[in-house]
Amino acid sequence: MSAAAGTVYLVGAGPGDEGLITLRGAELLASADVILHDQLIGPRALEHARSDAELIDVGKIGGGKQVPQEVTNELIIEHALAGRSVVRLKGGDPFVFGRGGEEVSACLERRISVEVVPGVTAGIAAPAYAGIPVTQRGVSSAVAFVTGHENPDKPETQIDWPALATFPGTLVFYMGVRSLGRIAEALISGGRPSQQPAAVIERGTFPGQREVFGTLATIAQVAEAAEIKAPAITVIGDVAALAEGIGWRDHARPLAGKTIAVTRARAQASELAARLSALGAEVVEAPAIKIEPLSPALPDLEQYDLLCLTSPNGVNELFGALRDARDLAGLTVAAIGPGTARALLAHGIKADIVPDRSVAEALVEALVDVPFERVLIARAEEARDVLPDALRARGAEVEVLALYRTVAEPLDDETRAAAVGADYATFTSASSARFFHQAAGTLDGPRLVSIGPVTSEQLRVLGYEPAIEASEHTPDGLVAALIADAITR
Repeated sequence: MSAAAGTVYLVGAGPGDEGLITLRGAELLASADVILHDQLIGPRALEHARSDAELIDVGKIGGGKQVPQEVTNELIIEHALAGRSVVRLKGGDPFVFGRGGEEVSACLERRISVEVVPGVTAGIAAPAYAGIPVTQRGVSSAVAFVTGHENPDKPETQIDWPALATFPGTLVFYMGVRSLGRIAEALISGGRPSQQPAAVIERGTFPGQREVFGTLATIAQVAEAAEIKAPAITVIGDVAALAEGIGWRDHARPLAGKTIAVTRARAQASELAARLSALGAEVVEAPAIKIEPLSPALPDLEQYDLLCLTSPNGVNELFGALRDARDLAGLTVAAIGPGTARALLAHGIKADIVPDRSVAEALVEALVDVPFERVLIARAEEARDVLPDALRARGAEVEVLALYRTVAEPLDDETRAAAVGADYATFTSASSARFFHQAAGTLDGPRLVSIGPVTSEQLRVLGYEPAIEASEHTPDGLVAALIADAITR
């Protein structure tokens, strides 16, 4: 192998759900210089990538734009020969209808080192997410994976359709939704029972997954009537009927079928978006705000006896300036609520005072019996003065340390339209509500979900009543409130 060349990694991303990528795949994405990716990967799969990695879309979608395979091969080789670490991120598994073998051959011909990282293939994962096991004891002991791009009417087809019709097990077709009628006719002509159960799964493992069911004789018409489109997997065999009894997804995903806009800052949105997606929601990431560090000079912390932190962002910015947790030795530490307390704990500090409600008034109440003379409040540049005013009224000397500011993040037209058209729009701060309204021009459309009273009041100032307010003023509380509302509607 060429000593100067980089290494190429063919990584299977799985069929859509980002949680299905392997640990090895995520590790390689995090270290790659260049990532050439398909379009049929999960929307957050690339979040594993380094911020400075070069991302190149070489995806193919049936009936849509096409990047010739030869161009993809040359791009892989070009970057590898330049000494870069190259990940070729492929939907599903690289060696299952993925042309991965061609890409490996192209690299080896140029003496470029290659590693293949298998992925979960759609032919297993999509049926599984629909409650269909491709094999089942007493029902099917074999499974065949078949490309649906092969036209049964072509004399030069590589598939033995009569033999396939008599295959004693489950047939799983990839990419065959537009040829489904011809496929069904060929199988029935070859002797496969016309009344055998069949299913088509669109966008398998994605939040927007849809399934339709019928028989071999009717499935093409059923799929057409439902306007099923690629990417789709077709399952033909008695196992397709098992979905009715063992379909698990709707029980595990109470937000299935709901579109939810997440408006918090991009750095924080991913965790909430992943949580909502895991619960079945189609998530629109519409960060209307971003956090801008102010990097102030820290005062001598030894001169204070009480430190108040009013947000997880404040915690993270403060610890970015500290040596470590030892700098807070001797201080009484108060967190405005459970979310801020968890952020402190992640840095090795257990807060001494944590009110149940994440509002300044609750923290003032929690500090009634706490002795203090000099107080440092670490917070955002713009915030309500309820806490400092109340502590000064008690005779304390109070200093406010502004660690960051919240500023507007522009939204493109597509994101704005998708967020306004969502079933729900979530707001985790007053600033996210204010800046999203500024960017979108309206909050009409989705049900408005507020993390707590301060955010709700901002929505009312803008002229909108929140449909939902979390009882626990944390992202977890917001998710719980969303679930409670969704299951009643």
